Amino acid sequence: MSALLDAAPGVVALPTEPAPRTPARNYIGTWKTWLWLSPPLLFVALFFIYPLVQIGLQSFLDQDGAPAGLTNWQTQLGSTAVRNAVVTTIKIAGMSTVGALLVGTFIALALAFVPFRGAGFVTRLIETVVSFPSFLIPLAFSILYGRTGVVNSVLASVAPGIPALNFVNDVPGVVLAEIAFYTPFVVRPLLAVFSQVPREHIDVAGSLGSGPWAIVRTVILPGAVPALAAAAGLTFLLTMNEFGIILFTGAKNVMTLPMLIYTRSIVTFDFPSAAVIACLQVALSLGVYCLYRWTFKKLSGANHAAA
Repeated sequence: MSALLDAAPGVVALPTEPAPRTPARNYIGTWKTWLWLSPPLLFVALFFIYPLVQIGLQSFLDQDGAPAGLTNWQTQLGSTAVRNAVVTTIKIAGMSTVGALLVGTFIALALAFVPFRGAGFVTRLIETVVSFPSFLIPLAFSILYGRTGVVNSVLASVAPGIPALNFVNDVPGVVLAEIAFYTPFVVRPLLAVFSQVPREHIDVAGSLGSGPWAIVRTVILPGAVPALAAAAGLTFLLTMNEFGIILFTGAKNVMTLPMLIYTRSIVTFDFPSAAVIACLQVALSLGVYCLYRWTFKKLSGANHAAA
């Protein structure tokens, strides 16, 4: 106001804006931020980064703790047992992922688009499986389908000449157990996607003469591709690192990377070799995760562009 009063007659003085203040750094806020961040950072450093660093260092030592250079890496990467374990791990993870996708997609379609009494209860029951420890599935398989299980006992009493079922302690038993345990990881995201499909689209497709499978193929599944890719990536990553199911099935001839790490470290106490295989397992897991994120991002971007 003083600037307006002091202005010369006939001259309209504009109010002057106050000079901008130089923002001062809030040291108190920064200090509080680091105070809140320090516990989780310390936890990650102690229980995640430090063990990984120790495993990496152990891979360059011999049994006596002396530096061994790249000898352990050359020996293990050239080992037939390690190569077979990598192939078995990827094969079992791939078969389990495909099986979980097929079963999970069918269950999700039935729960979302085939109304029946108890659908909500079935959904909650499937979700409850995720809260169980994974070893309960092979344990249940052994009780039901093992050599001395319920099914073989019934078959022996009814038809003594029928050969006993013997798949639990082999690759089929491992794959079926992993499918049974990881199918809910496919059902849940698909149900969320299917719930957003407009009912009008299905009605229009049906009025144009499309059958149920044509509607599923052309109307429902195209929008669920990102969810299917996410479920496939997560399932493959989890089954590739699965240990409890394989251990409790008692499949001695199924040697995956986690089982080989367990054998080298706990059974034979060959910690340098186990460290090399563990680094290989971590590298494979990170590669699969990066591929999963890249694929999901591409599919999500393509889906949004199409919409």
